[in-house]
Amino acid sequence: MNRVRNPFNALFNEVSSVQEEVSRLFGRANPFTHAAPAGPPLNVWEDDQALYVEADLPGLDPAALDVTVTEGNQLTIQGERAAPDIKGAVWVRQERPIGRFSRAVTLPALVDADKVEAVYTDGVLKLTLPKHEAAKPRKVQVKSGQ
Repeated sequence: MNRVRNPFNALFNEVSSVQEEVSRLFGRANPFTHAAPAGPPLNVWEDDQALYVEADLPGLDPAALDVTVTEGNQLTIQGERAAPDIKGAVWVRQERPIGRFSRAVTLPALVDADKVEAVYTDGVLKLTLPKHEAAKPRKVQVKSGQ
């Protein structure tokens, strides 16, 4: 089948790209694109024993952070970034978000909420979420049927 190239595709892609950039700069989600997360960017990985999460939260007071685990696998990170108190200046560019934020994710395994550890160092929140015993892999011994 011979496909005809639509000359408007390139134009549509460029307009979409500009809309995404404007939306990102002004903190508004574009209904025609994938919305950016409402909170900090996260890295999540796991091994047999735990899940690990890192969130970039530069310049925050750790006391302003609230980390909760509900239903065994729902992680929520909430906090607030205070507006900078800059007297006698005019903003030229302001891309760092201010105010309250919340980021919720569903984890791929149940975790033991009582053993979660959170450490904030150099602007990065690092969480260690030990897996619940029911979520840990178990070696099953195979017996001979003789």
